[in-house]
Amino acid sequence: MLDKKIFTTIVASVGASLCCITPVLAVLAGSTGMASSFSWMEPFRPYLIALTILVLAYAWWDKLKPVQQDIECACDPDEEGRISFWYSKTFLALVTLFAAVMLSFPYWGDSFIRSNKADVIIEKSKLERTLIDIEGMTCKACEATIEKVTKEVNGVGTAKVSHEQQNAIIEYDRTKTDIDAILKAIGSTGYKPLSYELNGVKQYVSGIAVKKHKESNLSKSKCGGGKCGAGKCGSGKCGSKE
Repeated sequence: MLDKKIFTTIVASVGASLCCITPVLAVLAGSTGMASSFSWMEPFRPYLIALTILVLAYAWWDKLKPVQQDIECACDPDEEGRISFWYSKTFLALVTLFAAVMLSFPYWGDSFIRSNKADVIIEKSKLERTLIDIEGMTCKACEATIEKVTKEVNGVGTAKVSHEQQNAIIEYDRTKTDIDAILKAIGSTGYKPLSYELNGVKQYVSGIAVKKHKESNLSKSKCGGGKCGAGKCGSGKCGSKE
């Protein structure tokens, strides 16, 4: 039976990478519905990594420290000198290896999902280029996931994604697809497109961003346009000399 240290290590190491692993598995399996299932865990990733390392360090210290002869437990050798596998150094080494693989997944996971579709050259008269701000990317695997789904949209020529810049630059044929289809593809991965820029004009797709944008426009229209002069804002506030 697993002791608490081992169980905590396994759970924490898996949890630390679920936000990256789930979208990759979802896209590979063709089940994008599960892509965002664990995206809420992304802010907790640094803490889960730290927890994994601390618990593993303690587990190895506990395993390698001198054993008190007057205490018997499942980790002590039996009459034949054998130790239960679940309490052995071998098992702890396997758990450590598993944790290392899980924690490092964001740095090599892109090799599983990297798009094999070559870039397509689009006629200049039909070319549209957009820069999309995306929330939730933390690693190369995130980049590869978004790149793969966007390049599978018919009409997309190139997709350059950066988790560091938190954006993607997409070139597409405007006669074959549009920005809505591209945003939908990105959203299917569990990552959230916040805004996009076309022809120098920025448009918001996030509910929060749209709300702020509307509030800003509303505040500008409260005083002017005949509203205050008509007495709607109060004679002593906007329309008067005071």
